Parts: sequence; structure tokens; C-alpha cells
Amino acid sequence: MIPDRSEFYRVLVTLSEEEERRQPGSTAEDLPSAMTRLEQLCSRFHRVALKLKSRHAQRSPFEINDEYDVQNLLAAMLETRFDDVRNEDWTPSYAGKASRTDFLLKREQIVVEAKMTRHGLNDGKLSDELIIDTERYKMHPGCKALFCFVYDPEHRLKNPNGIEADLSRKTDGLIVRVQVRPDR
Repeated sequence: MIPDRSEFYRVLVTLSEEEERRQPGSTAEDLPSAMTRLEQLCSRFHRVALKLKSRHAQRSPFEINDEYDVQNLLAAMLETRFDDVRNEDWTPSYAGKASRTDFLLKREQIVVEAKMTRHGLNDGKLSDELIIDTERYKMHPGCKALFCFVYDPEHRLKNPNGIEADLSRKTDGLIVRVQVRPDR
């Protein structure tokens, strides 16, 4: 006997996910593996960025100065682990505005959003942006999961672990994972 409606709903969702995972050819079986690969890749992002700063023969370093630089490096890294990486895929309109995803992993049905901390982007503003992104990507027909990578090389965020914990969840069928790196 299940004591309340919320517990019943949780069990029902778990059983539905398991049924979908077991269907032959289901992309659901790839989702946990793909999310793990994304976590590993983004955990190494800062190490890769540091390596690219120091290059041989007086070549210009690859420096990460803004979000576009983060997206450039992340795009290259994603190509090493995923076969169909699409840049800037349009999302359905949300609150009268359409936007573009940073990356769509088409086969895995994961949208990857990349952010970089900067002056003026504090914990609260970043959280607000990620909450809006979550609402927007719920409407995307090819999105079962949203992976938000936040690059914080200067440790501007006061509580990165809190941001990860508060915003990583499953909401209305969309799996959301927030990862802030580098670790402190």
C-alpha cells in the first residue's frame, strides 16, 4: 500500500522510466551513460583549458576570456565523446521568445548549456538564468535532459555546491544536471 499521492506518483514515474529503458532501441538506455560522459568531460574542462594556455614554440595561447571561448572548447571536447553534436539548435517559443541551445546531442536527446561566470553574474542571477533555461528546454521536443555546465575559473560563485544541489533535479519529465567547475 502506498501511503500518499506523491509517493504513488514517484513510484509510477520510476516504473515508467524502467519500462522505457527496457524497450529495444530506446534512447533512454543511453541517457545515463551520456550524462556520465558529460560529467566526466566537464570535470576535465579546466585541466584542458590550462594545458592550452601554455603552448610550444611561442605560439599564442588559447585563452578563455568569455562564454564564447567556453563554448568553442566545449564543442571540440563534445566531438570526442558524441557522434551527433549540433550547435545552436532553435528552441520552441517560451514566454514569447525563442532562443538557441548551445549544443544538442541529437541521438541522446540532451541539450548542453554552457555558462561562464563574470562580473555581475552572481549566484542569484546565475540561478535565475538556469531556471529560465530549464523552463524553456522543457518545451524542446528533442530534449529529455538538460546539462548545464558552469565554468567558474576565478571562483566567483559563493555557493557552487548549493547551486548544483538546488537546480539538479527531474522536473516535468526533464532531467536537469548542473555542474560547476573547477572544484574548490
